[in-house]
Amino acid sequence: MARWSLAVGARRHSFHDLRELLAKATPPRSGDVLAGLAAASAEERVAAQACLADVPLALFLSEPLIPPETDEVSRLILAQHDPAAFRPVAGLTVGQLREWLLRYETDDATLAALAPGLTPEMAAAVAKLMANQDLILVARKRRVVTRFRSTVGLPGRLSFRLQPNHPTDDPTGITAALVDGLLYGCGDAVLGINPATDNVGAVQNLLSLLDRVITRYGIPTQSCVLAHVTTQLEALRRGAPVDLVFQSIAGTEAANRSFGVNLSLLAEARAAALALGRGGSQVMYFETGQGSALSADAHHGVDQQTCEARAYAVARAFEPFLVNSVVGFIGPEYLRDGREIIRAGLEDHFCGKLLGLPMGVDVCHTNHAEADQDDMDTLLTLLGVAGCNYFMGVPGADDVMLGYQSTSFHDAQYLRQVLGLRPAPEFEAWLERMGLARDGRLLPVAPDHALLP
Repeated sequence: MARWSLAVGARRHSFHDLRELLAKATPPRSGDVLAGLAAASAEERVAAQACLADVPLALFLSEPLIPPETDEVSRLILAQHDPAAFRPVAGLTVGQLREWLLRYETDDATLAALAPGLTPEMAAAVAKLMANQDLILVARKRRVVTRFRSTVGLPGRLSFRLQPNHPTDDPTGITAALVDGLLYGCGDAVLGINPATDNVGAVQNLLSLLDRVITRYGIPTQSCVLAHVTTQLEALRRGAPVDLVFQSIAGTEAANRSFGVNLSLLAEARAAALALGRGGSQVMYFETGQGSALSADAHHGVDQQTCEARAYAVARAFEPFLVNSVVGFIGPEYLRDGREIIRAGLEDHFCGKLLGLPMGVDVCHTNHAEADQDDMDTLLTLLGVAGCNYFMGVPGADDVMLGYQSTSFHDAQYLRQVLGLRPAPEFEAWLERMGLARDGRLLPVAPDHALLP
């Protein structure tokens, strides 16, 4: 028997449980079509959204989408829920929550107080009812600030990860990309390398390279080599200078298992990084992406946007310094074109911020998606307006190791100029000390500048 139904003209649309209702209320994307979860028509989608708007928020607490008996992420979500923080919206429906979020009175402090009371499923549900401009407006209200050697997420600031990947992990090539990015004012979020091989020795060498650059030039930033967490732990045990510990995560226990991780391993990694005492308490860097659970056949019939929001429950359990959705990286099977990538990027940033996370987005696409750099410029600009904490800085926007298109060092200057934003304060002060910038503007660099040799 249908749980929800709505007549549209002569046709009645029926939805049997929350999973089906959420999936069919989702704006179009190829991943949900691939999974057989998407609405069959725009009319059915609108009917599902109308029904979803009347669902009480409290129902998400009494009817978990994935049984907690079989999924540790579901157990974590229920354990995280703070009834006192939830109380201001406890009597609302999903549609009423949208209206509440859009009020003038719902400001940063109000959203910060609410975050522990919201579950990822609530955040995903309300996102499905919001226009792109709604997602931007609410996310912009929320500032989530984190600190290691630099401070990321402050109002009026915009940070970039300097991503100097190289297809053979060649130190000379990596160093050249590092210098290039620093001259453009990138790197205040992190100097982060995706290694070409998941090898402990290679990871140690890359961590040592980054540490030497940071130490030699006194750069107020942090480093990370994005190997598997077990590889990083072994490098750490061998004495490697680990600042941030990285791991890709997903929204179900089974999907995380496909990544070779679980909650206890992530807790072990955080404890090991904290024991080094190289920064504060925020020592984790997580990446996510819509479609990761589906690609591992570990989505349990839940749509990919809701699965993605559930990954943020995993992230917030470990007080991360950085979180980012690598929004178009998995491919057109999950996000087909520029329009779907733009929508997904805005949804992910909104849900992460609503749940209290320091969100960045890797504005990217693969070469076989129906997307181009103009689409990425559009999403980059929209997310900048929405108050995204940081983006990626890749030489030429073309990652020659990972084989995908992202955002460039030059994009940092574009967005900071257009929106009147500056780097993290500690990093901006370093740029000025090094003679690389003044009053928010880059300066010409002499051939004998200290960075160039």
